[in-house]
Amino acid sequence: MTENLFDLSDRVVIVTGASSGLGNQFARALHGSGAQVVAVARRKDRLDELAASCAGIDVRALDVSDDAGCVDLVESVLATYGRIDGLVNNAGIGQPAPAVSEDIAEFRRVLDVNLTAVFHLARLVAPSMIEARRGSIVNIASIYGLGSTYPVGDASYASSKGAVVNLTRDLAGQWGKFGVRVNAIAPGFFRSEMAEELFTNEKANQRISRATPMRRTGEPGELDGALIYLLSDASSFVTGQTLAVDGGWTTH
Repeated sequence: MTENLFDLSDRVVIVTGASSGLGNQFARALHGSGAQVVAVARRKDRLDELAASCAGIDVRALDVSDDAGCVDLVESVLATYGRIDGLVNNAGIGQPAPAVSEDIAEFRRVLDVNLTAVFHLARLVAPSMIEARRGSIVNIASIYGLGSTYPVGDASYASSKGAVVNLTRDLAGQWGKFGVRVNAIAPGFFRSEMAEELFTNEKANQRISRATPMRRTGEPGELDGALIYLLSDASSFVTGQTLAVDGGWTTH
């Protein structure tokens, strides 16, 4: 039945970076669609606020760059629920900086969080999905993974998100025969802690809006449909794709 294509009832989905911004919105949207959400982030106080407002969300404090912590998370979720149906790799960091002055240690840290942790968590959940012959992994990339950050300048962030796009393709190619799908979403400009300056700076906001065919930035919730689609049976034959939700930004 077509009305059930987007149903996520009882599916166990891990969402990283869930304490604020897009991740917090994702956790709420998936919870509202019937999923058993395991919300993961570094800030436990923010997670507790999420759990208090959405009864049933399971919150777990974790820095995704902690390799052993990621192993413990996946093992614990499997022990608690018996399966993992979906993973949303949303946690990410970035701070614009001119390439000639960006600290090399900071460049490596951005890649560690935005790319290496995505790979690590994906491969940790994959074995149980492969055994079940089903599962959906959604990596949150960026339009900056499809083009440059000009005129801002953020080489580490753009590099990490571009790599996420191709990592998504490669994992999809490896795991497709097992029924495990791997896709990505490339958001345009949505308000978050990391992008706050773009929204509070009137000139920057106007520049972005003028350069976007729909003449505005994204509203809260406008990524939910794409996420639910990629996690649900509505996208059962979709894998290796990056869906830009950007108001048309990538048309030029």
